[in-house]
This record gives sequence, structure tokens and C-alpha cells, in this order.
Amino acid sequence: MTPIELMGYAPAAAGAALALIALWAVIWIVRYVRADAETRVSIRQAVRIRRGWKRLAQLCGLSVTDKMPTLTQQLATTDASKTPKPRVLTPALKIKPDRYGVVGQANCLPKVGLEEFQKAAPHLADAWGCTRVSVTQDKPGHVVIRGVRVDPLLTRTTRVPTGEVPKALARWNLGLDEYAQPVSVDLAEVPGVTVAGLPGFGKTSNINGFICDAAPSPAVQFAFADGKVSHPGEGDYADLIGRAFAAVGDDLDEANKLFRRVVELRRARSSSIKAVLGRKDMWHGGPSRSWPWVVLIIDEAHTYFRDHKGSDKESKRLAALAAENARLVEDLVKKGRSVGILVILATQKSTGDAIPTFIRDVCPVGLSFAQKTADAAVAALGEDIRDWPDANPVQLQDPAYVGVAVMKLSGRSGFTRLRTPYVAEADAARIATETAHLTADPADLLAAQLPLGVILDKTDPDEDGEPLAA
Repeated sequence: MTPIELMGYAPAAAGAALALIALWAVIWIVRYVRADAETRVSIRQAVRIRRGWKRLAQLCGLSVTDKMPTLTQQLATTDASKTPKPRVLTPALKIKPDRYGVVGQANCLPKVGLEEFQKAAPHLADAWGCTRVSVTQDKPGHVVIRGVRVDPLLTRTTRVPTGEVPKALARWNLGLDEYAQPVSVDLAEVPGVTVAGLPGFGKTSNINGFICDAAPSPAVQFAFADGKVSHPGEGDYADLIGRAFAAVGDDLDEANKLFRRVVELRRARSSSIKAVLGRKDMWHGGPSRSWPWVVLIIDEAHTYFRDHKGSDKESKRLAALAAENARLVEDLVKKGRSVGILVILATQKSTGDAIPTFIRDVCPVGLSFAQKTADAAVAALGEDIRDWPDANPVQLQDPAYVGVAVMKLSGRSGFTRLRTPYVAEADAARIATETAHLTADPADLLAAQLPLGVILDKTDPDEDGEPLAA
């Protein structure tokens, strides 16, 4: 094709290029207009970051000088006595905005890796106008840079439960961390969870969110023990008891009956799991409608374990009852994992007098909302929290941090602060009403599927050698 013929295609090529640019501009404008106010700010922020990245990278030490001339430079240099000018290389950066800030992906260079990016994070935060910047590695040779302009911990969020069956039943979606990244924990194979924190700082709302997420599945059944009220129909779980096969208030006798009932279920399941499921661990196949995951929620747990002082007959009786309650719950958290029983214990401070250490210390998952003392924080999260003062829940006593919790996450160093979304009582009541027909007694479900000839051991002795049944 001659040059003249090529020139004939030039207008068409230029028109096509302009059309592509116009299409890109239209798409960009539509996205910008449809975005909320915070996301628009982040979009403008991302544009500024892209425009100034090469200069900023060099100022922050995120560049390297390459003195080796390229093949093109060598061919272009006619004078052998002249050395081509060294090139300054900066990592390529791809940036995406969201309502909290920006997320960037950058490639590493020789002597510019994860450590160098992490050292530069405070300077990037200042230059980008972000509250904080974190740098992690998603794969070798690449880093993820998260910059948050709006602090997620101070941004209250509300979640409306969908009422749909969850794809991962045992996945507890807790909220967003301080970099606006989703935080979740897998409760499969977990026998116990502790939730601590001052009153009114989000414990119950957090648990309600978990109930609302799991309730649409027939493969989960709930039981409630609410130590804040005299009757279960009066407290925070009043609108949810339709989705529970059992519920009690602060009465120690009633709570003792419930704990015994669940322990009896645990023992019945332990003796029949191989015959019914054909395996020794329910989680190897997952829960089902006929063998559901049983979640016992004990709110204000100290009510049921508190040591009652006094020499009178009633005080001694209550003290013995509280001690037995602790022993029964210990049985569940130590032996209930493989048969599909989870205990969630919530209290204001999870010190040994509130949740006995022989229960608390075997619960693999623990989170804490605001705490008043360092000792309460240590009781909830362990001694290591002393080494992370910025994450200590003692710092969360301000009303702005209602709904903010601290926990230790597997695979992450230190402790993670996270914002849990608020679930309105009306939404929780709606979910409970819509799913009430799924409620069933796990003991009845087990009895209905026992093979012929299988007899449950009803007199399995407890620790002091007495039969469990009264």
C-alpha cells in the first residue's frame, strides 16, 4: 500500500480514535454522575493521584535509576563516546476510587518492594489527603495500596438483612476494617465465641446481624439465654424468639434447664453421629435441615456464672446452680464443635468472674467493643493487646465509636479495628417472622432419623459421676 493510499485511511482512523475517546468520556461522566457525593470526591482524588504519581514516587523514594541503556538508546547513539542518559523508573500504578478513598495496585521494582512502600505510606497519606494508607502484598511483585479519605471507623453504617439463604452459612460478615475492607470470620469448626464491651456500644446489634444472616437457612437453629431481662419476651431478643427453639431470661433455674437440654443434645449427637451421618465430624459435610447447626447465644453471660456470696440456704443454692451452669457450658465449648454446636457468650467485660477462664480461654474467636479498663481489654483479647495501644478497645469509649470492635484475625498481624453495621430492630423482627416456620427442636430432628437399633445413652455421667438428667 502506497503512502498516498495510507493517507486516505487517516481521516477514518482519526475519526475512530475520536469516537473511542468520546465513548470513554461519556462512560466516565455517567459513572461520575451516578456516584454518591463521597465517591465523586474519591474519583477526583484518583485523577490527581494518577497525574502526580511519577513525581510523588520519586520524592518518596519509590523509584530506581537504571544506568543500563536500552537497545533503542544504543541504536540511537551515533557517538560511541557519549553514554545514554540513565532512566528513572517508577512503579506503574493503577488506581480505583470508592466512597471511602482509593485502592491502588503497583508493581515492584528492584530495591522498591513491599518494605519501601510501607515506609512511604505516611508520606503517601499526606500527599493524597488520606486519613491513613496501608500497603499489603497480594502476589509476588505486586502491592495493594489502600488509602482512606473518610475514616470507616467514624462512619456509621446500617445494613438491611435480605432474608435470603446465605451462600456460606458459617461465614460471619462482621463489617469493615479501618481501611474499609470487608472483615469476616469462618465459624465452621468453632465451638465458642466471646463478645465483650460496655453497654450500648454494639454487642447485641452485632449478634442480631449474625442471627438475621443465618436465620433464613433451615440448617441452623437458635437458643437464647438473655441475662438482662426476667422474661425472654421482654429484652433485645423479644422479636427474635420466634426463630428460637428455646429461650430463657435471667432465671438461673430456667437457664440451667436450657443448658442441660443442649448438653443432652450434644451427648445424643456424639453417640449417634457416626450412625446417622456416617462421619465423626458434622463439618466434613456441613449442617443440614435434619442435622442443623445449633447456636446457643448467652447474653450478659455473667448473670448465669456469677458466684453468689452468703451462708443462707438460697445463696448456697444459687452458687451451686451457677457453678453447674459454668460446667455445662464448659462441656459445650469443649465438646460441641464436631457435632455442630456453637456457643456465643456476650458480656460487658469477660474477666474470670464474668466468664470463667476455663470457658473463655477455649473460645477461639473473641472480639471486644469499648472497654473502660486495660484489664478488661486484656481479658477480652489477651495479653498481646498491651503491645498494640492504638488498637486497644479502651480508646473506643467515645460515642463516635459505638459499633466499633477490636479482634484478632487469623493471617493478620496485630489486632484489627472494625466498624460493625447497625441492624434495626424492625428488620430483625421482620426476618424472625418470615423464618419462624423453619424453627425446630434439634433433639426431635435427631430422634426422627435414628436408625433402628440405635439407643441413645441418657445416663451419660457428668464430671462428678452423677447422671445428667435431673
